[in-house]
Amino acid sequence: MPHSAPSPTTNAEELKSSGLKATLPRIKILEVFQRATQRHMTAEDVYKVLLAEDSDIGLATVYRVLMQFEQAGLLSRNHFESGKSVFELNEGQHHDHLVCLTCGHVEEFFDPEIERRQREVAQRHGFDLQDHALALYAVCNKPACPHRGSK
Repeated sequence: MPHSAPSPTTNAEELKSSGLKATLPRIKILEVFQRATQRHMTAEDVYKVLLAEDSDIGLATVYRVLMQFEQAGLLSRNHFESGKSVFELNEGQHHDHLVCLTCGHVEEFFDPEIERRQREVAQRHGFDLQDHALALYAVCNKPACPHRGSK
């Protein structure tokens, strides 16, 4: 689901409240995530969007800003089967991921029963669960998968 892009003033305020200066590259990269129809993006994906917009922001800057955003809590990073880091806006709601091994498409889901069972397993083994990331790797069985061929 696409996100509506807040005004640059709102983005500048969001960056400042996260402890980051509101520089043009940071604002532009934040806007890429807010406007994207694709929720999970690599640094290269972000860079391609910026190139298409004729932004003069280099790939090294994109990597640096993504790391800063992750440290500030604005983005979450995942490592799926591809071996590349994939970033998404951190909207404060936990979810897990289904990753298609054929096309790479990522579906987000939340299942209260899975969450409950994970806490039970941790407790049974003498742990207090603090956080977790669950990614299920599968092959989509949709006959007309719209994501095949797009990766």
